[in-house]
Amino acid sequence: MTERDSDIEFDFFDEPETEEASQRVRSPRRPPGGPRRPVRPPGLIPMLRLAGLIAFLILAIVLLVVGLRGCASSGKHAKYQGYIQDVRGIAKRSGQIGKDLNAALSATGIKESDLEAKISSLAAQEQQEVAQAVQINPPGPLRVEHDHLIEVLKLRASGLSRLADAFRQTATAKASTSATSGRLIADQARLLVASDVNWDFYFKEPTKLELQKQGISDIGGVPDSSIIPNPELASTQAMTQVWMRVHGAATGGSTTTGNHGSALVSVTALPDGKRLSATGAATDNQITASTDLAFKVVVSDSGDFQEFNIGVTLTIQKSPKPIVLRKKIPVINAGESKTVTFTNIDISGLFGLPTTVKVAVEPVAGEKTTSNNSADYKVIFSLGG
Repeated sequence: MTERDSDIEFDFFDEPETEEASQRVRSPRRPPGGPRRPVRPPGLIPMLRLAGLIAFLILAIVLLVVGLRGCASSGKHAKYQGYIQDVRGIAKRSGQIGKDLNAALSATGIKESDLEAKISSLAAQEQQEVAQAVQINPPGPLRVEHDHLIEVLKLRASGLSRLADAFRQTATAKASTSATSGRLIADQARLLVASDVNWDFYFKEPTKLELQKQGISDIGGVPDSSIIPNPELASTQAMTQVWMRVHGAATGGSTTTGNHGSALVSVTALPDGKRLSATGAATDNQITASTDLAFKVVVSDSGDFQEFNIGVTLTIQKSPKPIVLRKKIPVINAGESKTVTFTNIDISGLFGLPTTVKVAVEPVAGEKTTSNNSADYKVIFSLGG
């Protein structure tokens, strides 16, 4: 091979390599319209959308839970409020039955048969309250207390029914056995006293505690209810005198016979403890004015019979309008003395000025002597110190 042949062979194989190399280093073309935008990593936008959706769902769940709790709280409050309102109606009506019973037992000139019929009617009314209570659906935590309420009302209905039966059983008894008749009647009346105790102990107080536990305090409170406001009325002595009075009026009519009377015994200013004198001057009855000012009035039954619902009135002269306070003595036995106390007395404008305090005891039916029923006391109120 000649030297020329060698050169040709070298050039033939070298030229394609040079051409390929020049193609590898050629710069890529840029598209028209300026620089290309940076490319975002794939999947970022869907992830942001998913996160937003999750946040929205969480917020919606929180708001739903808060709303449901608010509705539940409101519903609970309404249920307790409705329940107490229902019970309040029963308590009021049952209490009125007690007032009607007291009026019947203290009525003068009533026939024994009429008294029986009246008490039987009251028993039927109380049984209706039992039926009303059974229909009430109490809040769950108060079911036990509500069961006790129903038992209290049943006890009252039973006590009234048995009281009427006791009067019926003793209708033909002789006066010489009046104490025995009174004891039988009193035994039934004490069932009514027990019902008042049970109302407080088994219903009212536990219900108050449950309301406090539930955080409910703005529904007016748990009502009181008593069918025998004065337990003394259920004593054997009291019921014996009721029996004697009823049988003394067995023929009916409004005429009251025998020695009946009430008398004012004394008036004492508190907290001084100064007993007022009806014959003394104002300076003799000087009273220390204070926020604890009160007047204790003692009244006696000056007759031979038990008396009921005796009114006592205290009047303090003051311009332009006198202060008038009233109290009642539910029952008082023959020869017995009872005390009533008048409090919450506003004597502003009376300091250092003589004035008059009058106390009057309402005459009872058949009372003939009333000169000892009232007294006027000249007094002067002074600042202590």
